[in-house]
Amino acid sequence: MDGESSPTSSVRGQTEGPSDSVREALAVSLRGCDELLVQSEWIGKLARSESQGKPLRIKLGLDPTAPDLHLGHTVVLNKMRQLQDLGHTVIFLIGDFTSMIGDPSGRNTTRPPLTREQIEENARTYFGQASLVLDAERTEIRYNSEWSDPLGARGMIQLAARYTVARMMERDDFSKRFKSGVAISVHEFLYPLMQGYDSVALQSDLELGGTDQKFNLLVGRELQKEYGQEPQCILTMPLLEGLDGVEKMSKSKNNYVGITEAPGEMFGKLMSISDTLMWRYFTLLSFMPIREVEALRAQCDEGRNPRDAKVMLAQEIVERFHGREAAHSALQEFEARFRQGALPSDMPEVRVTGAPIGIARLLREAGLVSSNAEGNRNIEQGGVRLDGERVADRSLELAAGTYVVQVGKRRFARVILG
Repeated sequence: MDGESSPTSSVRGQTEGPSDSVREALAVSLRGCDELLVQSEWIGKLARSESQGKPLRIKLGLDPTAPDLHLGHTVVLNKMRQLQDLGHTVIFLIGDFTSMIGDPSGRNTTRPPLTREQIEENARTYFGQASLVLDAERTEIRYNSEWSDPLGARGMIQLAARYTVARMMERDDFSKRFKSGVAISVHEFLYPLMQGYDSVALQSDLELGGTDQKFNLLVGRELQKEYGQEPQCILTMPLLEGLDGVEKMSKSKNNYVGITEAPGEMFGKLMSISDTLMWRYFTLLSFMPIREVEALRAQCDEGRNPRDAKVMLAQEIVERFHGREAAHSALQEFEARFRQGALPSDMPEVRVTGAPIGIARLLREAGLVSSNAEGNRNIEQGGVRLDGERVADRSLELAAGTYVVQVGKRRFARVILG
């Protein structure tokens, strides 16, 4: 859809090559990214920014539809923070107007719009959690209703005249739905159009997004040309695999690390990932310079215990969201729990009635497993302990009393059975 070089790339550095700082900024931009369009233009923008001493405007648009963030959501936010630390202006754009349309990206049905009350509540929570990654004091917060509401009916029609239906139907989810006879509402065409207009209103130099947002980001680039602006560059970030290393991180798949989870829980989950997945997390989640990551990986390839690297990763991420002291305590607790067999200090206390009760049912009612079948499966695999002793008998029944119950490495509860 777009591959040309802009005339604006003919700035300082074309003949003698980019400066060291521009090359460093490019390396930061490319770290872990899926695609950077158009790289030559981005180098030109970076060089111009350096020569003029003027920061670039970097935009991330988010519809506040999922206010509880996990590490997968932070992949794009991390990139924003890295570019922010280079001195550029980052714009956290809350799509309060576009949320009322509903983003059709990756969907085979019309997405229901949010109410104004839902949008406002989600926006507050979203930015509060995003501020754990971004420097809130240096982040420009905008709402796209600022320029979308004043457009009115006449402005919307004039905007729509700048983009064709044929180009809109190049979008994969639209074309699939059209071919299969699934309804496409006219208002859904307005979503990428309005998101693209955000880039015009903000005069964006670079827009970030997930790989599923590429079409929308390209619309912004085209509309900027229509309005006589220098087109933005586009940087897409990949989806992060969850703890299982297979599916993308998702709460519904229970393979996630929530950014507001307790430090010990967050630390333990990160320590459970595979050695292979660990390097993917270093690339997408860590702020450690890539040269240091590569040196660390070389050390592990030469015999250093990969667990040392995993501890460094877990501590960095826990410290980012909970502070240095919490990260240190989480490490100490992890070491005590898994090396000396100590119990976690934040173990929940649960009351269960119905004694005498079978062990599988106890595990389910205590919230340690989702079903009796899962409980029995854990018993068969040797993953259930009662007061520190491994349970081998699925038919075990327990009388009234207090028990410390453990399932796997991280699930504990003090159960008061009555």
